Amino acid sequence: MTEAANRLAEQAREILGDKVNECLVDRGEVTLIVPRVRLIEACTQLRDAGGLGFEELIDVCGIDYADYGVDEWDTGSAADTGFSRGVSRESATHGGTAHPHRFAAVYHLLSISNNQRIRVRCYAENDDFPVVDSVIGVWRSADWFEREAFDMYGIVFEGHPDLRRLLTDYGFIGHPFRKDFPVSGHVEMRYDAVKKRTVYEPVTIEPRVTQPRIIREDKRYQQPGADDA
Repeated sequence: MTEAANRLAEQAREILGDKVNECLVDRGEVTLIVPRVRLIEACTQLRDAGGLGFEELIDVCGIDYADYGVDEWDTGSAADTGFSRGVSRESATHGGTAHPHRFAAVYHLLSISNNQRIRVRCYAENDDFPVVDSVIGVWRSADWFEREAFDMYGIVFEGHPDLRRLLTDYGFIGHPFRKDFPVSGHVEMRYDAVKKRTVYEPVTIEPRVTQPRIIREDKRYQQPGADDA
């Protein structure tokens, strides 16, 4: 599987050239990092080039890299003394993230004719107003996928013909998959017996964002005889 992934990565580099900033191979999967200004060109070649032939877009998803690499689960390593606590924000690159920008759109492509898959990642350049180009002109199946990423992450897909919320209500405030979105939300819904309709009101419980998991004392990770020290 890794050998096939390496061949695909080399082929993609050769065909796409400078349209790709980086080509990664990990666990038998190939990921192309493509800049926004070359996204449509790269996607068109991925679809049309005979050796690639990615005629089907099977998914588009958003990613929020806020605080990526700086929380206590950063390294994922474990030992009999406990789990890694990660790194400090000051020592992390890119101002607290291992990525150049906070938001990215990720495209999962399938070549039925060549029986292979590839992933394309495109970072939004502006963290406050993330925008990437819509690939709906390359793959029509991007329509609702991009609407979902817009709804959940607030990523704007420029050129999409009907970019509206898909999963949340039209009066919904914010984007619920963002790392800084309060768990309680911003508004709550109830039925008003006087007005005889559903109404939205400011949330009445104290908002809080998702809290990192806390590792409490666990005897499983103590060295033998530690209690006697």
